[in-house]
Amino acid sequence: MAKRTQKAGATARFGSRYGVSVRRRAGVVLKKKSRHYTCPSCQYQKVRRKAAGIWKCRKCGHTFTGGVWEPFTRATDSNNRIIRRSLEGSTATDMTVIAQQAALNYERKLAEAELDDSEEE
Repeated sequence: MAKRTQKAGATARFGSRYGVSVRRRAGVVLKKKSRHYTCPSCQYQKVRRKAAGIWKCRKCGHTFTGGVWEPFTRATDSNNRIIRRSLEGSTATDMTVIAQQAALNYERKLAEAELDDSEEE
């Protein structure tokens, strides 16, 4: 008889406990946490998580703070954009529109990434 269910990668250790949606969310978080990210200093994909919100590049040793599960969050992107626009002399209205567009683009990227991940499984 064929196997009917499939273990969920890193969350296989939970077995049938806690429910499917909780295990899926935990799997997404574990994938984000353990990925290699790009270093803002040397641009190599060597950034790993040291602790909650603390990230370190294994090549150049650059240590910086970020999100708990990802080093660069949506708030990080929007804050950097606002700082850059204010230095360039944009108005507050321009910055608001740009931030809204960037948030929409970010949400689209996340949705596409989730679709790609679900297709791979």
